[in-house]
Amino acid sequence: MVKAIVGANWGDEGKGKITDLLANDSDIVIRFQGGANAGHTIINEHGRFALHLMPSGVCHENIVNIIGNGVALDINKFIAEYEDICSQGLNPKLMVSDRVQVIMPYHVDFDRYEEERLGGKAFGSTKSGIAPFFSDKYAKIGFQVSELFDEESLREKIGRVLEIKNALLVNLYHKDPIDADELTAEMLRQGQLIKPFVADTQAFLFDAIKEGKNILLEGQLGSMKDPDMGIYPMVTSSSTLAGYGAVGAGIPPYEIMQVICVTKAYSSAVGAGAFVSEIMDEEKAKELRDRGGDKGEYGATTGRPRRVGWFDAVATRYGCKVQGATDVALTNIDVLGYLDEIPVCVGYEIDGEVTKDFPNPTKLNRAKPVFEMLPGWKSDIRGFTSFEALPKEAQDYVLFIEKEAGVHVSIVSTGPKREEIIRR
Repeated sequence: MVKAIVGANWGDEGKGKITDLLANDSDIVIRFQGGANAGHTIINEHGRFALHLMPSGVCHENIVNIIGNGVALDINKFIAEYEDICSQGLNPKLMVSDRVQVIMPYHVDFDRYEEERLGGKAFGSTKSGIAPFFSDKYAKIGFQVSELFDEESLREKIGRVLEIKNALLVNLYHKDPIDADELTAEMLRQGQLIKPFVADTQAFLFDAIKEGKNILLEGQLGSMKDPDMGIYPMVTSSSTLAGYGAVGAGIPPYEIMQVICVTKAYSSAVGAGAFVSEIMDEEKAKELRDRGGDKGEYGATTGRPRRVGWFDAVATRYGCKVQGATDVALTNIDVLGYLDEIPVCVGYEIDGEVTKDFPNPTKLNRAKPVFEMLPGWKSDIRGFTSFEALPKEAQDYVLFIEKEAGVHVSIVSTGPKREEIIRR
């Protein structure tokens, strides 16, 4: 059976913990999109791990972890993360698709240069090279990992591609051109680093599906960051939807039988873009940010403070729809125990009219939140494992979110550790 774990919102919903939890019942965990531009934080009996490229099943030595063909593979970061995990006593089984494309050094440079050029209109990129990478992939001048093992053809292709890249570097960004020989040598070096992990993962997965293996697809970011269905243009550069899991992993779409959509009990976001329920009072925002998660609401990759807001029922309902959610996993409810009342955004006011439907990006920037106040429970519920043991106000909060989302909340996370969980 194939399950997908994806984000309902802007990312940072706590997918890493849910993936780590459900990996116990999985044979294979696959990253199917994105790159090292976002991270998952996992806390379990092995320690605390901030994963960026690695699938969240690496803490389980019985699981095969796969980097699917839809990922933007930064080889240097992959190797560094692998060595770090091994140094903490883990011995993960890892496979990398021979069709995955690689982040080139100039992708990171172009990402940084473009953000500098845009100045105050920048996208808030993590400068990991993701947008330039996907631009090249779809312009058909990217490099599949298997191309790094043939020096002659690699050298020839790099020469052709650098005609374009150096013209932009010199004339648009006023930077020095790239030396083809140096770049070729670097990519040959990276090829040797990654070669032991590279395999025909499509053939492996087709056999695994025939054998009835349990497969978990792990998404990065969330619905609002999808380039088609999200808050374009303030989105990421690969699809964040479960439907893309079939493409990014290389499996038939009809094999995905369950889609678990993860959402927080409040909202958070990294980077620019519309965020209707954002808390604009900096003192209140800082309090929620500092209380949130394991070490506060700060990016696992960048360390920068996340924007925070109240739970957005409009965005979450839409996010669940476009993901095709069969279940919702609600995280971080324990964080809200300090509040007397909890605002929930139940509608958007746009040009004087209130809607419960998530609008297209041209209308979204004019949207104002419509809040409903729910009573707080004013107690510490971290670590609760029984829904019935929760204070009635906390139970009612979960049921309210379930009703607004229109999808059953089957998992409630009451803390960052794997065992701090309620199953419904």
